[in-house]
Amino acid sequence: MVAGTVRGGADNAVGATAYAERRAKVSARLRETGVGALLIEDTEGRRNPSVRYLCGQPGDALLVISASGSSVLIAWDVNMARSMASIDDILAYTDFQRLPAKALEGALARLEVAPGAQVELPSVTPYPSYVDFVEALPDYDLLCKAGGMDGFILDMRAVKDSAEVGLYRRAAAMTDALMDEIEAGVKSGRLATELDVALFIERECRIRGCEGTGFETLAAGPSRSFGIHCFPPFGSSAFGVPGMSILDFGLKLEGYTTDVTMTFVRGRRPARAELMIELVEQAYASCLSRCGPGSPSRTVALAADEIFAAQGFVMPHGLGHGVGLEAHEAPAVRSRADNTAILAAGHIITIEPGLYDPDLGGVRLENDVLITSEGAEVITHSRIVRL
Repeated sequence: MVAGTVRGGADNAVGATAYAERRAKVSARLRETGVGALLIEDTEGRRNPSVRYLCGQPGDALLVISASGSSVLIAWDVNMARSMASIDDILAYTDFQRLPAKALEGALARLEVAPGAQVELPSVTPYPSYVDFVEALPDYDLLCKAGGMDGFILDMRAVKDSAEVGLYRRAAAMTDALMDEIEAGVKSGRLATELDVALFIERECRIRGCEGTGFETLAAGPSRSFGIHCFPPFGSSAFGVPGMSILDFGLKLEGYTTDVTMTFVRGRRPARAELMIELVEQAYASCLSRCGPGSPSRTVALAADEIFAAQGFVMPHGLGHGVGLEAHEAPAVRSRADNTAILAAGHIITIEPGLYDPDLGGVRLENDVLITSEGAEVITHSRIVRL
């Protein structure tokens, strides 16, 4: 049987009870589908923050959950796991020759999962690794399929509970305060280059208690803002000078990231550039008004496409996406025909219409929106800044 519960992660916003309840839902689903155990892997090359979602461990670990309700974490860094994870049992990866298949074998034995049981592997498991698992565990029926438990957990992650919503409100307030300081810095000339802005965010977010940025900051001055995601993400080019500059960033607080985009506009603009700005603001307002529980996210996204198409423009990316432990999570908010997502209370999504011109540059406006039982609440307050 497993050892006593380790509760190292109980001091964060989520807490040990919530982690246990989440794993209980996974175990119940395993029982419903006749699967004996599930492997979730967060390793280099195959990152999966579902491990953190289910126990608090920030990464570099294998998590095995059984249908009976017990679980075991096999961690690269046992000291870190004992400090941060809230889980039934913790084992060291080195105890299994640092081999995933042997680690899974040991976890199944520890959890007393009977031979012959179905064991689900991550859907992203490469075929050579799948073969290694099969050879190492001939007494189990190993499953590896698209969707499955991976999809079930992603759907769980999409609906934020009260602790997650509270955490997001804190992160959003930090993001808003930082945007105010960035705007003041660009206006005064103190933040004059892409590098100035990006490194200011990196420093300030940590001073304010964040883990860091949720993704690499995208800071593009007028010479590079034509790209949806500029490459490289930031450099030494001038920022906030005549033309349109785009800043896309997020702050990571206890694993959860915000995601906002500001556009800075300076100087006289050609009529086409002014039209692009006006259309983005119009599309943002129109799409936001369509957000609420029960709304198909495709319908929300189509509103932006229609506004742009009426003036001969095409938005080259989706309208938005869910945010959480990853910058891009469920639900999708896009106009693709295969998008069947329905917005629900607890979803936190981005609305980020944008238009781009190879000569004029680009403009994008993005905020994070909490879907509530009554409608939608904008929790960050990004904007298009006219300098």
